[in-house]
Amino acid sequence: MDIHALQQIVHKTRDARRKQTLQKFSPADRDQLIHKYHPDFRAKAYRPLRFGPNEGEKTVVELATLLEGDSGIQDHADLAPLYTTDVLVVGGGGAGCAAALHAHGSGAKVILATKLRLGDSNSVMAQGGMQISVAPEDSPVTHFIDTLKGGHMHNDHDLLKVMVEEGPSIAKWLIELGVLFDRQADGNLHVKKGGGSSKPRLVTCSDYTGLEIMRVLKDEVINQKIQLLEFAAAIELLSDDEGNCTGAIFKDLDTQRLVVVAAKSVILATGGIGRLHIQGFPTSNHYGATGDGLCLSYRMGAKLAHIDTFQYHPSGAVYPEQLIGALVTEGMRSEGGHLVNAQGERFVNELDTRDVVSSSIIRECEEGRGIRTMSGRVGVWLDTPLLDVEHGSGTVEKHFPAMVLQFERFGIDISKDPVLIYPTLHYQNGGVKIDTNSETNVKNLFVAGEASGGLHGRNRLMGNSLLDLMVFGKRSGLTAAGRAGSMKQGKLTLKHLERFRAEARKHGNVSGVISPMVLPAYTRKVG
Repeated sequence: MDIHALQQIVHKTRDARRKQTLQKFSPADRDQLIHKYHPDFRAKAYRPLRFGPNEGEKTVVELATLLEGDSGIQDHADLAPLYTTDVLVVGGGGAGCAAALHAHGSGAKVILATKLRLGDSNSVMAQGGMQISVAPEDSPVTHFIDTLKGGHMHNDHDLLKVMVEEGPSIAKWLIELGVLFDRQADGNLHVKKGGGSSKPRLVTCSDYTGLEIMRVLKDEVINQKIQLLEFAAAIELLSDDEGNCTGAIFKDLDTQRLVVVAAKSVILATGGIGRLHIQGFPTSNHYGATGDGLCLSYRMGAKLAHIDTFQYHPSGAVYPEQLIGALVTEGMRSEGGHLVNAQGERFVNELDTRDVVSSSIIRECEEGRGIRTMSGRVGVWLDTPLLDVEHGSGTVEKHFPAMVLQFERFGIDISKDPVLIYPTLHYQNGGVKIDTNSETNVKNLFVAGEASGGLHGRNRLMGNSLLDLMVFGKRSGLTAAGRAGSMKQGKLTLKHLERFRAEARKHGNVSGVISPMVLPAYTRKVG
């Protein structure tokens, strides 16, 4: 049947749904739903790691293969540095820019290296907003409790305490830099309610919050004349005789030459793994999200945390084909958009946690209540026109201009017709284990942002990622810079790589896989 004909069920059932009261899941029902339908619990998708700091722990096959992969660097490579710096930041997204700016502001010499261009990251695509407890009826304690519940009580309490307490000061810093957050008529910050949160605390810039934050951070990095290395892919870290981190080796993607950077401290802000397309899922992630920081840290001996759990954003586009996996912002659900199955029924509280909503959508589709596209994909409706019905004509266009433009390119007016969605691979809940200053168990190796693990537990609440980037980008930058003045540059060796290869040989690892992947597997090979 034509997609436009299928949309009519949404329009015809709207009045009945507006009167509908949804039954809340009991804790037992929530757990049963997630364990039955969430991709994290598909046993065939996982295997245990055979060696390394997390030996015996399970993760998805795609990530396990890369973590056990070999480096592309030979044991006796030339390690003469082309650059020497106090703080080396790897990654040009929100966490990397925040780290570089705070380290530079503390007087350290900083180099920011990124494998694509400055700003090419998941940060720039964040739509829904940033959770910060700035409303009079809210508090960091409430933010803490909401996040703990959303993470199924597996969050690192120390990391979480730091994040929620430092949120308001981060908002102040961003505003002072020039970020234009949405305001109420009286000039106060406008806040929205997000999924899994008991209070409105999302500060937003329409539906392009990440883009606005990155606009300002990129400008500030350039204005501060922080040294940039663009199209420089990190392919190995360096260590001294004691195993402390002392720099990194990059491949210049333009010339294919290796570039060695000596640094007193290294901050990895390399993002997540969406472009591995684990379990065959489409992804909302940017082109470079191939888990580089996890591979590099693991070879150094850094422990990983919660590497068996990933976030599938409930509303990834299913139609048209050109937008497969692209996000339809959660903000549309927070303002009242309904999720509707093929029978015209609502089937879940749209503002429940992402794992519950995603599991519910997968259940509807697997049990035959999804809508199938002409290409064979399946999804459920998000009733976007309901926002204009509920809040007045022009609401969708005013509050979600980026979404309107995204679909308008393909002849779809989301203020008049619903959109078809299905969960898309969105976020890496776990990552490299860090302390409250973002340092790993490897001295002078810091990890900030999505590449780090522990903060979000087993499920991240929407809006916490942008705050995570800013808080731990700042803390890593300040700590690394503060240490630089009393440190000498460590020796540049590959001793950690020798140890890793020796351990791999003991376990008969001859996979032939080189990691990091650098660019997605479906691209033309570089080098």
